[in-house]
Amino acid sequence: MNMIEKILAKRSGRNKVAPGEVVVCEVDCALLHDLSARSCRLVFENKMGGTIAHPERIVTVFDHQFSSPSEEKAIALQGTREFCYRHGMPLYDCGSGNIHNVAVQMGHIRPGDLVVGSDSHSPVQGVMGTFCASLGNDSYAATVMPHSKAWFRVPETIRVELTGTTRPGTTARDVALWLCSVIGEGKVNYQAIKFCGEYIDSLPLWDRWLFTLMAVDVGAKAAYVEPDKTTLDFCDSLGLAGCEVEKDDPGTTFIADWKWDVSDLEPQICFPPTVGNVAPIRKYAGTPIQYAELGGHGGGRLLDVEMAARVLAKKPKQERVKFNVVPGSRHVFSMAAKSGDVALLHERGATWFPASTGSNQAVNMGAMAAGETMISTHVRNFPGRNGSPKANMFLASALSVAAAATAGKIIDPREFL
Repeated sequence: MNMIEKILAKRSGRNKVAPGEVVVCEVDCALLHDLSARSCRLVFENKMGGTIAHPERIVTVFDHQFSSPSEEKAIALQGTREFCYRHGMPLYDCGSGNIHNVAVQMGHIRPGDLVVGSDSHSPVQGVMGTFCASLGNDSYAATVMPHSKAWFRVPETIRVELTGTTRPGTTARDVALWLCSVIGEGKVNYQAIKFCGEYIDSLPLWDRWLFTLMAVDVGAKAAYVEPDKTTLDFCDSLGLAGCEVEKDDPGTTFIADWKWDVSDLEPQICFPPTVGNVAPIRKYAGTPIQYAELGGHGGGRLLDVEMAARVLAKKPKQERVKFNVVPGSRHVFSMAAKSGDVALLHERGATWFPASTGSNQAVNMGAMAAGETMISTHVRNFPGRNGSPKANMFLASALSVAAAATAGKIIDPREFL
């Protein structure tokens, strides 16, 4: 069995499972953000009732509505706060960060866990050596909350091996954007992806993160990187001891084996209207922008802040560009403050926002008017997601976003190397 099959077998009380089988599993951790938590709460209260089996396993993070824009939204958050407090469920309130970063940084995700999430990008947690899949709100309310259970069809697994060494200026985000395009949106139907190879092995955990993050955009049910020394060293840094590591059995076979060499890849950009539209960034060089943003589930990492600081240390933000910096967690902001990057980016024209998902879906910020353009580290660029359906969203690496902020237009970030 491979890693996720072993986790599904163990959590369902079986010795072995095979693709296509349906299993009912014990859930180690369930993640909710403020939007989904409200829906789950209402279904649970109105249709289920009773007690929550393991409230300590259900983690809620207020990351979309990180500062209530109306009384209606404030009342919704108030109701969820009271629900979490009443049942003893962990709550990370406004300003804590985005759901995925916070869950990892605060030690809720451990290798070998079975995790479910309300956000579509929940499979990102597979970077820690877990099985993690997204669930609908009704499933949360009906099975996870009252019983700490969820059912799954065991997925087939595709092995994706990445080899080679990227050139200067080409980051892990460039590779992840490109990989989404070459695999194709929605092409992996209810299958899992294992990311491996010398390139993946060479990356720090927060760069590996970008690959399990994009798996849902190609249709995957789950994704994972086998836990190794990098994973366990990260766990040690969080004080996580005794992690139950699972790995593929020797000789494990996969439904498919795909292999790519990333050595010749240049910086990439994802252009509207969907995440599968990716090209070398030079093809869009010169496109004017009004907004640049580090944030969302794909950005706001400490690595992103460090890349942006290196760029703006050489050249300040262009005066007509709004450059928003949104840390993925309070830990990121704290580390950036200690390094001096918070002050540097502020003094060079960037605007810091609370730790959150930033302008994701424009719930609190980032709504654009028709004809305006943003370049960001976000994970989605669908029309209307950030305001007007006639606005444009480009997705790129933090290096490319910061470079565009200094120029007022999309440029090849290698000019700053």
